[in-house]
Parts: sequence; C-alpha cells; structure tokens
Amino acid sequence: MKLDGLVSGLKTEELIKALMDVSAIPKTLITNKIADRNTIINNLQSLNTTLQDLVTKAKTAAAPTSPASFTASSSSESVTVTAGSTASAFSTGIVVDAVATAHSVVTAAAGSSAWGGTFTVVGTDGEPVEITPTGTGPRDLAKAINNAKAGVMATVVPAGTDADGKPLSRIQLTSIETGEAGEFTIHRGSAADVTAGTSVDMGSESGAALLTQGADARVRLFAGTAAEQALTSASNTISVGEGIDVTVSKPSADPVMVTVTRDEKKQTSTAEAFIKEIASLLTRIDNGSKATVGDVGESTTLGVFTGDSTVRNLRTALANAVQHPVNGISPSTIGITISDKGVLSFDAEKFAAAVAADPEATQELFSGVASRLEGVATQYSDKYDGLLTARITGQESEVKTLKTQVERWDIRLEQRQATLERTYAQLEVQLSKLQSQSTWLTGQLAAMTPSSSSS
Repeated sequence: MKLDGLVSGLKTEELIKALMDVSAIPKTLITNKIADRNTIINNLQSLNTTLQDLVTKAKTAAAPTSPASFTASSSSESVTVTAGSTASAFSTGIVVDAVATAHSVVTAAAGSSAWGGTFTVVGTDGEPVEITPTGTGPRDLAKAINNAKAGVMATVVPAGTDADGKPLSRIQLTSIETGEAGEFTIHRGSAADVTAGTSVDMGSESGAALLTQGADARVRLFAGTAAEQALTSASNTISVGEGIDVTVSKPSADPVMVTVTRDEKKQTSTAEAFIKEIASLLTRIDNGSKATVGDVGESTTLGVFTGDSTVRNLRTALANAVQHPVNGISPSTIGITISDKGVLSFDAEKFAAAVAADPEATQELFSGVASRLEGVATQYSDKYDGLLTARITGQESEVKTLKTQVERWDIRLEQRQATLERTYAQLEVQLSKLQSQSTWLTGQLAAMTPSSSSS
C-alpha cells in the first residue's frame, strides 16, 4: 500500500529509496570488487593461455636442432629432396636403379555369370583372405574384393563379346601399397583349397596377365666406389641421411647430385620470431603492471597486474631465463639482450654472424635459452600446480565468496525495504488517526463555545 504524502505530505518513496541507497553501499562495494576481480581473472587467464602456448613453442625451440633450417636441392627433376629438423649439411650423388611399383594383374576374360563362388587373395605374408561375392557378376566380385580390405583394389574392365555376342569382362587387381611386400595372388577356391593346392591361380589362367611386378625403389650411394651402398624402400621416398629424404620418380643411370645446405637467413628469422614473442609477453606484463598517476584532484589508475607478486615474479623469471649465461656463455653473444629498462631485443645481424662462425655452438646456446623459458612457462602455467594457475584459482574462490555475500545482502536489503515501507505506512496511519482525533476535538470545542456564551 502506497501512502506517499497522503497525510504527512512526505515523499515517502523518495525517502525510502534514499535510505535504501545508503543501506546498499556495502553491497555496491562488494559488487564493484567482484567486477574488479573478474577483470583480473580474465587477464590472468589470458596470460596463462599465452604461457601454455609458449611451453609448446619453447619445447620446439629447445630441441637440439632448433632453430636450424636447411635448403635442399637436386640436379634432376626426377629426384626431390626434403631436409627435416635433424638434417645437417650434406652433398652426394645417387643413382636411381628402380622406382617402387604396385603389383598388378588382370584376369582372363569371362562371361557375366562366371564370377561367383569363393575366391582367396594371398599376400606375401602368406595370410589368405577369403572373399565370397553376393552375386555371380564381375561387379559383385570387384565390390567384394574392395570391401574385404585384403590390400588389393579391383576394377572391372570390359573385354568385348564372345562368339554369341554376349559381353565379356576382366578384373584388374592392383595392390594398395607399392613395393615387393604388396605382391599377391588371387585364387578360385577357399583358403583350404589354396593350402591343398587344388585352387586355380587366376593370374596364371590363359588370357590373364601380370601387368606390373611389385618392386621396391632402389638407389645407390657412392656408386662406383668401394663404399657403394644400395638403399631400398617400399615407397618412392628413401632416407639417404639423418633427416634427409629423397623421392624418386624414374630411374637414372647417371648420378643425381643431392645437396643440403644450411639456410642461415631462415634460421635467423625463426630465432627472431621466437625472441620477439617473449619480448611481446614481457611488454604485455609491463603495461598491465603500470599505475597511472592522475593530475591534482584526479584518481590514480592501477593496471590489472599492479601489485600482483605472482605476475611480477613471472616477469623476473622470464627475463632471467633469457639473459643469464648458458654454460658460461651470455646470450648477448648471439644477439639476445635486455636493456637497463628491461626491454628485450634481438640483433638479427649478430645472430646470423654467430651462426656463420659456429652454427653448432649458436644452436646449443639458443636451445639452452629456450629450454629455460620452457621451464619457467611450465612452472607458472601447469594446469595442476602452476603458480599462475593457483593465483587464478584463488581469485575465483574469492569471487565465489563475494557472490555469496552479495546474495546475503540482497536478503538483508529486501528485509530492510520491507521494514521501511511498513514503518512509513504505519506512520501515515497513525498521523491519519491523530488528524481525525484533532478534527473531532476541534469540532467538540467549537460546539461547546456558544453554549458557554448563552449561559
């Protein structure tokens, strides 16, 4: 019941609102605190995600071969070369004696109803795979072979017509994998018939043919020397050195020169990109830790990380990991430095010169820095016991507690408002009663005054 100004003339609703605003100040302070904590949590989580990503990148950068990069080439288009992370400078000639081929046969021509019964595919491992098509047509058998996962693909090939003009078909079978291991035979008959020698080898029937013999790729290193060495592979890709593979496409009687050289430019750019990422992370922490002092009469604005000891310690640990010596050698010798103001920088020219002078030592020093960075990032971002993870968990627990306090304040304020509304309503009622009594007394007094005069 609203009695705003009914008797007292007071603006009751405004009074209650003003009193409630005062009563709600503690809740407002808690709500603002929750908003601040959530902002901090979001920034800490974002920082933690960056650190977790850094763990992966640092682990790669800390590998013994990182950030080594190589350029590979060959003197023939029939040979392509790839150099992996474990490669090193390399140059030699190879002779390609053979390329890998898939075993392939085609059956003799037969009519449309000659493809039923039980068939068996036998690979070089000697394991038979029985195949029973649902029909007697060539497509039924081809489908059954393809579904049997016997390492063979089957395709129906038209083969003209017979003397009566009826269509004939063949089935071409090709091993899925290239190389000698892909060789197979297909028989009419069950696995038991194959074992007993009573089955029929369809590749040996009159009119059937061997299209290609399954063979491995074969190359020779150091051909014509006492160190000549043959290498084979079921595929056309062969490893000719640690981290170095060649892929051949046709035989070559003359040696093909294969060359792998260190790509100093790419190696430098890879290292620079990694160090710049660390520098960006340090700058991000610095910007989030600044406190902006306002002019006279203005408030001071704090950064999201200002006063956070965990983030401050993280910043120190990252900086130490980058600038401290590795095995007594300073990272500054390969162009990684931190200024007196804490700014991390990378000198690409100095790094490239270090790589040119001593690639192994440069690589070892860089890997050592990356390894320490990986350790710091892991220590702080580990999802179970990381220091930054624990900080986030603590902030989230505090927010949960604050939200509970807000809920309690909501109940208190609801009760407070109900009390105020009831009090002011009773005030209006009491004032109304007093006003009624005053009016009655005034009437009574007015009625008594003439009687006294007449007496």
